Amino acid sequence: MTDPRATSECTCSESGTYEDKIIAPDRQECRALRDQNDWPEKPEWLYGKTRHHGENQDFLPFPEEKLPVNVQVLPEPSVKRELFSLLIKIIVITSIALLAFTFMYGLHYNVDPSMYPAIKDGDLLMYYHWNKDYRAGDLLLLNYQGETQVRRVIATAGDTVDITEAGLMINGALQQERDIFKKTERYAEGIDFPITLGENEVFVLGDAREGVTDSRIYGAVNTKDTLGIVITILRLRNL
Repeated sequence: MTDPRATSECTCSESGTYEDKIIAPDRQECRALRDQNDWPEKPEWLYGKTRHHGENQDFLPFPEEKLPVNVQVLPEPSVKRELFSLLIKIIVITSIALLAFTFMYGLHYNVDPSMYPAIKDGDLLMYYHWNKDYRAGDLLLLNYQGETQVRRVIATAGDTVDITEAGLMINGALQQERDIFKKTERYAEGIDFPITLGENEVFVLGDAREGVTDSRIYGAVNTKDTLGIVITILRLRNL
């Protein structure tokens, strides 16, 4: 094919697949190239100089000073720009995740032995703020006199709780509790029994039972005053 660095221009067409300006010595030579279908099948790749060939995009070796009219020059990629864009995406995703975690979940590092053996000193608890539809046996978190407590739900709205010489009674039935090794007893300075729970109220106890500050002291707890339900316990020591 004639040297593409020649100085004159003419418009040639290859079977209607594209029309573009090429560099040829004169119009006659341009027509000859078109008639002979003498187009470069595998031109050398040249970044930044493009030309649409049918549905494909080819890169043709046009000299910088002789670009065809419809050639598109692509900007050079910037490593700094790409890294900055990636950093922005990471910051946005991390911020969204932190906001979602803050409003939906919480973490509590336990240092209270009141829930032994289910929860030990040093355990890390994850709890969910938005689920306060508690059932008997659930673990929840609440604040009492500035202290965050983890307690087990023993009874819910409509239940009647009593503590007798026989032990813990729910709706007149003696409770056989799993992993509770101490007897449930009243406190002399505590509330009066029996107690019937109202709407949105729960009765909570500590698993250790002896000397634990729970509903035997402060009575029924309104679910609106709780922090949420425990969903995960991570044991960090004393495995």
